[in-house]
Amino acid sequence: MPNLRTGGKILIDQLAIHGVAYVFSVPGESFLAALDALFDTPSIRFITCRHEGGAAMMAEAAGKLGGRPGVAFVTRGPGAANAMAGLHVAEQDETPMLLLVGLPPNGFEGRGAFQEFPLERMFASFVKWAAVVRDAGRIPEFVARAMHLSTSGRPGPVVLGLPEDVLEAVVDVSDAKPWRALDIAPPPDQLTALWGMLRDAEQPICIVGGPGWSRQAEADLETFASRFDLAVATAFRAQDYIDNRHPSFAGHLGIGIEGKLAAAVRSADLLVVIGAPLGEISTGGFTLLDPANPRQRLVHVRPSPDALNGLYQADLPIVATTAAFMRALASLDPPALRPWATLRRDLRLACEVWARPAGTARGLSLARCIELASEKLAEQTIVTNGAGNYAGFLHRHFSYKGFRTQIAPASGSMGYGLPAAIAAKLLQPSRPVVAFAGDGCFLMTAMELATAVQYSLPVVVIVSNNGMYGTIRMHQERHYPQRVIGTSLVNPDFASLARSFGAHGERVTHLDEFEPALNRAFASGGPAVIELSVDPEAITPQQSISALRRANI
Repeated sequence: MPNLRTGGKILIDQLAIHGVAYVFSVPGESFLAALDALFDTPSIRFITCRHEGGAAMMAEAAGKLGGRPGVAFVTRGPGAANAMAGLHVAEQDETPMLLLVGLPPNGFEGRGAFQEFPLERMFASFVKWAAVVRDAGRIPEFVARAMHLSTSGRPGPVVLGLPEDVLEAVVDVSDAKPWRALDIAPPPDQLTALWGMLRDAEQPICIVGGPGWSRQAEADLETFASRFDLAVATAFRAQDYIDNRHPSFAGHLGIGIEGKLAAAVRSADLLVVIGAPLGEISTGGFTLLDPANPRQRLVHVRPSPDALNGLYQADLPIVATTAAFMRALASLDPPALRPWATLRRDLRLACEVWARPAGTARGLSLARCIELASEKLAEQTIVTNGAGNYAGFLHRHFSYKGFRTQIAPASGSMGYGLPAAIAAKLLQPSRPVVAFAGDGCFLMTAMELATAVQYSLPVVVIVSNNGMYGTIRMHQERHYPQRVIGTSLVNPDFASLARSFGAHGERVTHLDEFEPALNRAFASGGPAVIELSVDPEAITPQQSISALRRANI
């Protein structure tokens, strides 16, 4: 019996077979055939977004949260270019993602067709695979390969181009088999070698991050850390890989690392790095470990050989997926003597002290608001954010209680928080979702508030308004004190802006107003924005603009 279908129907059927539940898109005429096929595929929900950058960020966040590629549709030319922001997040964050781009018909290629662009040359330099499907009969093959490549080894984004005539063609083709994730266990002899290195160590530290984690992997990590009485630090924006209340949690290797933790990493005699890629931020600008010749013995666990020894030469490189490695690690028995227990205790104490807000703000304190949110929000709340100095307050003063309570871009992409919150609420509707944003960060994707309203998604956005691009202003004050240019912002009334979208909106000017406003935001039953009118003087959790200026006099 022939299985005749249009290319658009074949594409949608393949996405359904591979377990795709949501497609994020700004609709374009170049893939109308695929949109028509979605009409009869109730297992996939099509989410109409307001900008391709927001759609791509939603797909990336869906990949982070679901562990399988998030999918975005965009049209050619400007649509594809706009989506590059989300692709860059996926590449830097090692997130599985699939971007599908509608293209002009095959017969128009090379003729200067409307919005024509060289897809493979444009994307191939930084995605795992970029290809154009020129035959509708090969759509199952290409989609299956894309799903596999996106998730295998070091995960990342894949881009497929789909010409209009390919999506409209009618062909007889069989479906591909469902994609299956790889699970690579560590060799027993390497586990034995790791145990011996731990037995001989006096000041070991475990660093966790990167792809492939799960709630079970987090539980296995906590079991291992407790049994070995070992200090665990998380890589940049991987704070939720261990419950921050756990006695082994020693802090976050992010921007502005706590001093004792930084010193301990430098002086450690053994680093057990699980999953984390050891990038610029988590290594303090490549100063905590010397790239040429690290003084610490290094055990590095990564999901593929090409993700190891590119910069730091490990004493024990281990190729394993995180989940499989953590299962094996949780079964190890600790050595009889653990001289590093004192280090674990001291780093934990320093972490707890570091998390307490300092008194730098004269008006509304962002640090105090975040501390209060950490205390009052349900433990399973998903907290998202983009980039900016406000995030330094969040990462320092918010306690993440479990895996995937934090969705944030290791790439440092502004505007990420709201799109990520929308994706999180769609994928896990029973969990509360709160996005933190700065005033500059929020307005980069604020149009997606309309998406949240359209789909009745009760996400709460907390906007820290200090009237500036805070990160750049901080560096400006350090290097060019009192010569302010290009960093001051004139902002709208964010609460009124939210109400104009049909969302709930409030403005908070005093700390005692914050908790009631947060309660009302959740009680509104829909999207909500809380604007915090914070003190612009408190530029970082520990420093004021005035102090920066005085230091440069």
